[in-house]
Amino acid sequence: MIDALVCTISTVTVMPGGRWEKIISIPDGIRSIGMIKKRAKRGKRIALLIDGPNILRKEFGIKLEDIVEALENIGDIRVAKVVLNQYAPQGLIEAVSNQGFEAVIVSGETGVKLAVEAMREIYNPNIDVIALATRNAEFLPVILKAKEKGKETVVIGVEPGFSAALKHAADYTIVLEPKKGGTKNEGNAH
Repeated sequence: MIDALVCTISTVTVMPGGRWEKIISIPDGIRSIGMIKKRAKRGKRIALLIDGPNILRKEFGIKLEDIVEALENIGDIRVAKVVLNQYAPQGLIEAVSNQGFEAVIVSGETGVKLAVEAMREIYNPNIDVIALATRNAEFLPVILKAKEKGKETVVIGVEPGFSAALKHAADYTIVLEPKKGGTKNEGNAH
């Protein structure tokens, strides 16, 4: 509904910082003043799936913002899910939700749920790019299936233990630096 609304805006003022727009008036007799987040670009549509226990560990110091920032040059995140196990601290679950991600809590193996969610997005016609944040090689078949179905693939991980097979199979590899929060991008040419 917002997309249809945004398309019919008659007067827009860009607010300082450039990422928010102030709606002054809308045609069809509706008058409103409100704030909406401006879409910086309408590039590729990304489904971001994060292996919580594997990536969001205290010893790595990786933040969700680091992952989102690393994907900004590729496109827009349309689906954002973090798969966590039942032992995830309540503070982590709240932080995930507060960042606009869907927290998916499972009682069993997080890898199975992450693979199921990834397959759902591979068959979603509204998604162009599958981005998996994990270090685990068990997701190699997911990356290969996504590519087979015409999706671009991104793997996001951190050393040590980042699977070489995942790095080489994906279209894009993003290696996050532990504790520093910076990113190093490597585009694989396939």
